Amino acid sequence: MESNTISTLYKQADLIRKMCIECIATFGVGHIGGSSSIIEFLTALYFKMANIDPNDPKNPDRDRIVLSKGHAAPGLYATLAARGYFDKKLLLTLNQNGTQLPSHADMLKVSGVDFTAGSLGQGISAAVGMAINAIMDRRKYHTFAIVGDGESQEGQVWEALMLAGSRHLHNFTVVIDNNKMQIDGMTADVCKVEPFESKLRAFRFKTYTIDGHDMEAIVDTIEKCKRSRMPTAIILNTIKGKGLKCCEGHYKSHSVNFTPEMFAAECTGGVLK
Repeated sequence: MESNTISTLYKQADLIRKMCIECIATFGVGHIGGSSSIIEFLTALYFKMANIDPNDPKNPDRDRIVLSKGHAAPGLYATLAARGYFDKKLLLTLNQNGTQLPSHADMLKVSGVDFTAGSLGQGISAAVGMAINAIMDRRKYHTFAIVGDGESQEGQVWEALMLAGSRHLHNFTVVIDNNKMQIDGMTADVCKVEPFESKLRAFRFKTYTIDGHDMEAIVDTIEKCKRSRMPTAIILNTIKGKGLKCCEGHYKSHSVNFTPEMFAAECTGGVLK
């Protein structure tokens, strides 16, 4: 991987993170923590590794990307806008009356969203179904399901993983955002779900654990997953609230009041207005 390519992706991730935070600041409250922790992964996926086309968002051969941790929708919205799925200024309507951008990603309202996130655990179940469908229809698309570590406390997540492993879904990758925090505190204190690696291997997954903010590691690992002949898992060790001094490493950044004044203090210049 050429260093200038990785450098470009880092710059794009910085821009997307700022867009995400700015749209939350415009509304005044939102899920900064879990949105910002997956920005590097979303950037690598949408700007380099995924087979997608903003000009043909419903192409049946596109890769499927399911944000199962649906509360991180602002991060996904900012990525989609930056990639050209819709006008960036639409981000300023996040969560407002009549918006096309509700709190959780909605496939009926937002171009580029492959599944409407509902209760935690539902997204990964749908994603496994998409991977099965690709095999049945003899299509070559790959399906990615992005799951939170707190979300992984849901039994439905492990039922979906069990099915993916038993069906040997080589075209399926689960991505766990292991920022080690959830809405009520440290994930390990609420209900410990680690060790992820040994559990996923027991479910017949080829498993990779990487720094979730290391762009080169992310790109290289996605590439390995797309070449795999068995289901794959990427465990992203991330920082909740990444990029904001007031939010980094604080579980209360899961959903937090964040004003335009706070944005101005943390970020140099807006990019949406």
